[in-house]
Amino acid sequence: MMWPFRKWTCWLSVHLWCLFGGLSSALMTRNSRPNIVLLMADDLGVGDVCCYGNNTVSTPNIDRLASEGVRLTQHLAAASVCTPSRTAFLTGRYPVRSGMASPFNLNRVLTWLGGSGGLPTNETTFAKLLQHRGYRTGLIGKWHQGLSCASRNDHCYHPLNHGFDYFYGLPFGLLSDCQASRTPELHRWLRIKLWMSTAALGLVPVLLLVPKYARWFPVPWKVLLALGLLAFLFFLSWYSSYGFTRRWNCILMRNHDIVQQPMREERVTSLLLKEALAFIDRYKRGPFLLFVSFLHVHTPLITKEKFVGHSKYGLYGDNVEEMDWMVGRILEALDRERLSNHTLVYFTSDNGGRLEVQEGGAQLGGSNGVYKGGKGMGGWEGGIRVPGIFRWPTVLEAGKVIDEPTSLMDIYPTLSYVGGGILPQDRVIDGRNLMPLLEGRVSHSDHEFLFHYCGVYLHTARWHQKDCATVWKVHYVTPKFSPDGADACYGSGICPCSGDVTYHDPPLLFDISRDPSEARPLSPDNEALFDSVVKKIEAAIKEHRRTLTPVPQQFSVFNTIWKPWLQPCCGTFPFCGCDKEDDILSTAW
Repeated sequence: MMWPFRKWTCWLSVHLWCLFGGLSSALMTRNSRPNIVLLMADDLGVGDVCCYGNNTVSTPNIDRLASEGVRLTQHLAAASVCTPSRTAFLTGRYPVRSGMASPFNLNRVLTWLGGSGGLPTNETTFAKLLQHRGYRTGLIGKWHQGLSCASRNDHCYHPLNHGFDYFYGLPFGLLSDCQASRTPELHRWLRIKLWMSTAALGLVPVLLLVPKYARWFPVPWKVLLALGLLAFLFFLSWYSSYGFTRRWNCILMRNHDIVQQPMREERVTSLLLKEALAFIDRYKRGPFLLFVSFLHVHTPLITKEKFVGHSKYGLYGDNVEEMDWMVGRILEALDRERLSNHTLVYFTSDNGGRLEVQEGGAQLGGSNGVYKGGKGMGGWEGGIRVPGIFRWPTVLEAGKVIDEPTSLMDIYPTLSYVGGGILPQDRVIDGRNLMPLLEGRVSHSDHEFLFHYCGVYLHTARWHQKDCATVWKVHYVTPKFSPDGADACYGSGICPCSGDVTYHDPPLLFDISRDPSEARPLSPDNEALFDSVVKKIEAAIKEHRRTLTPVPQQFSVFNTIWKPWLQPCCGTFPFCGCDKEDDILSTAW
């Protein structure tokens, strides 16, 4: 008679254990500190990924993240070029607050490893926050936040001084200059002018030889030699930097040591992937933060042979698919080590795709979907709207889509929250914790206003009305596309922030929620709320500007010029060069 009762009791115990044990497991996953993997592409357009509407490029691994996690459709970079955008990502603050926004059109990003500007040492990155909470932190790939301040080896801006325990990658970033066979990318038009000026100066003493030998008038040899020396010194002053861009900027480092100078571009992708997988294996007992900052899909689109011709979208599509494959390898490593359920994975891009990059009539830049503009274009949506995907199994709902304004700056407070960090109280943090929105505990973003800068100039502002789904956007300044009728600045290569731009008074107004492509500007004639919306946004801008404080400008003329005494060098300067990597790589392919 006792057996049926014991059987029933056993059955009930098992089911209660499953119910509460599963709940406990879920709560433990949510309340314990997860591993964190951040994946950031370089210049990837929001329209370059299948899960955001592309049908010419195959991205199954990024799509897998979206199907297993949460996809953000109004995810915004804080700047439309890489250095300031990455500053905002790392610090949760508008780059203008830390002096990492440029007042000049020529140097919108850091241009020399031998420059003296960079992410100030008093800024606290999310890596430093999590490092203080016991995370092992690693950065694999592109840094582009400066290197040294006063001497070649002080490395004051180095990732290891900003909270990362391990760094392997490029302290600068990828340029077409990194491939000897490619057309130079860095200040190409300035270089042409410098060559022409050098030729003109060098021609002066040569031309003066004519009247000297024709005895029209005397020209002392001292004058000819002085003019020739002047031309040579002028040439040396700029060619010592621009003539060796590949050697000076395209270097590979492990922590503080240079391992390749110049880097061998055909090997860099496999080296970076190998290091990312090794980091996961090394710290799989966690918790760890791994920031994989891809070189893809920046020009010169370095792509392994096995992926060339792989896509329907030429070399750019091949490069996107290679990056997606690398994402897949990282996800496989998490699966293999049974870390997936306890790892928050995030995928994004630093800014929109660049439209002006072409070669032989073919576009080498990305697609920004239906959104107007692209990289470098201030506030146009195509330059700042980027992919945003979060995956955290057992915590975030799979397949969820959120169409609320969010920012790359939000990653900072979000990681602080999930990692148990404490946000700095001595500064303004512009980002917002996304976890309540991602988990569905709230339905609206905490961002009421977002401000879109081009360098130090405020071009655009966005207002997300709290009481409805309407998102208003005003443009005070927009770039002038060239040639006339074009959709980008093909004439100059990248749109300027000031000078040859269009100022709007009254500003252009768009309802982004109904017109995401910014094709139908509103006016008092067709929008009754025009004046009240503009006044509301102007009041918010005034309040925002009251929170800004003067800081040292990292993009000053002095900081951005190349300085030989700051140039990283493997060897004895100026004879810099080495390759300390093994000739035979462990098979990562």
